[in-house]
Amino acid sequence: MAESIKPWWQHGVFYQIYPRSFQDSNADGVGDIRGIIDRLPYLQALGVDAIWLSPIFPSPMADFGYDISDYTGIDRLFGSMGDFEALLDAAHAGGLKVILDLVPNHTSDQHPWFLESRRSKDNPKRDWYIWRDPTTDGGPPNNWLSEFGGSAWNYDASTAQYYYHAFLSQQPDLNWRNPAVRHAIQDVMRFWLRKGVDGFRVDVIWHLIKDAEFRDNPLNSAFQEGRPPHERLSPLHSTDQPEVHDVIAEMRRVIDEFDSRVLIGEIYLPPERLVTYYGRDLGGAQLPFNFALLSAPWNARSIEKIIHDYEGALPAGAWPNWVLGNHDRPRVASRVGHDQARVAAMLLLTLRGTPTLYYGDELGMRQVAIAPDQVRDPFEKNVPDIGVGRDGCRTPMQWDATRYAGFSTSTPWLPVAKDSVHENVVNLAADMRSILSLYKALIGLRRKLPLLQLGDYVPVTADGDLLLYRRERSGSSLTIALNLGDQPVSIASGAARLSGTILLSTFPDRARETIEGGLDLRGNEGVIIDTSGIYAG
Repeated sequence: MAESIKPWWQHGVFYQIYPRSFQDSNADGVGDIRGIIDRLPYLQALGVDAIWLSPIFPSPMADFGYDISDYTGIDRLFGSMGDFEALLDAAHAGGLKVILDLVPNHTSDQHPWFLESRRSKDNPKRDWYIWRDPTTDGGPPNNWLSEFGGSAWNYDASTAQYYYHAFLSQQPDLNWRNPAVRHAIQDVMRFWLRKGVDGFRVDVIWHLIKDAEFRDNPLNSAFQEGRPPHERLSPLHSTDQPEVHDVIAEMRRVIDEFDSRVLIGEIYLPPERLVTYYGRDLGGAQLPFNFALLSAPWNARSIEKIIHDYEGALPAGAWPNWVLGNHDRPRVASRVGHDQARVAAMLLLTLRGTPTLYYGDELGMRQVAIAPDQVRDPFEKNVPDIGVGRDGCRTPMQWDATRYAGFSTSTPWLPVAKDSVHENVVNLAADMRSILSLYKALIGLRRKLPLLQLGDYVPVTADGDLLLYRRERSGSSLTIALNLGDQPVSIASGAARLSGTILLSTFPDRARETIEGGLDLRGNEGVIIDTSGIYAG
């Protein structure tokens, strides 16, 4: 396929927005759609191609929007349908795609479907959810555990049965073995696609089908104390069932009814299982999210192996993707350190595949410590004291040095980071040495150079803290050299082809530097080298 007609999602850069925390336009302390519209010029200047919004649908907010009570509306907290349509129009006019977060595994317990299902055992919607009789001693149907703590079964006294919830009890799981459920969610997809939405990121897509026999999950022999309690069991029968791929193929067929749309799947699985979600004949998710970097030990050999294993597992024709941060995991700058966050940015934006940025990572935003009386995350409330809270990566975007960092004029729903006085968009945009300037330069270079968008990934042998690889296509190549340590390293030329021009360094003083026969890297430095001479001008 010619480069000019590659799907937009193969060469684009995605940017995740957590709407509650991006920009508040009406002084209620919570971000909203109008706030996102106000900040579109920033996103355009950053250079991203698509924005993905965490859920903005009506919700009781037990899990901050991941408990949906109406799939085809907009929660008043975020604005109106008119506001959303204005966002779509403004984003598209500015060259930005808009991706919505589809949450089809479960609804809110306040969704009309569940209220009907709960009414009686013979209600027409009873089988839209997963109901089971108690065991002979009155206990839950099996040993499955909720990811938010405790049993995954909630007893409903009015009908004397348990319903299944993989997360909060206020988030009952839909029964995806029921064709009516599939058709209902497919109609939801069509509703938004007809409005012009450019695709969906599908929440916990590997959860959709459960074992038909509801067998107990086995013990996890690798469980370590201090980890979330649900990890004591391996989810052999409650996730990643073979039949889920038929469900995803049906979703993909809905996507394919419309031009130039994309289906993204949230999947936390090892690479050999993850890649099955591309589907037979690649008729599944176009981008099954690859989260390997979110929990990787930050050293060169571990990262090298992750890339090798993932690239090796990809089926023919599958397009890779990479993620450094999201709304569920600690901030990358806190995971790898402030200096290495710059190297991580270069890694993300030079690997083969579609990159997804998490809002604020381009500022080097850190995980914020949340005082006990300010905790909002239900996961942390249900499973305290082991550091699973997600509030610290969801704090308000740091726009400027004002009291609430330019996010709001009222007290925000989560506290603003103390370093926002210095680490904010206004300050960092004015500093050519900042991480924000680096992100802009990386995205700009990626947009300019087809090799960074579509070139092959070719590993180069290295040791110690050094990670080396090339991007090659049609006889041209770029070499990326990343020092994942804090001590200087020297590289002899050899097979690395280290002769050429440095196009970009994580340190701004090396641009256009010519190198011959080797390279010295400072600690925490990464460089992109034109080893073909085609970009030297």
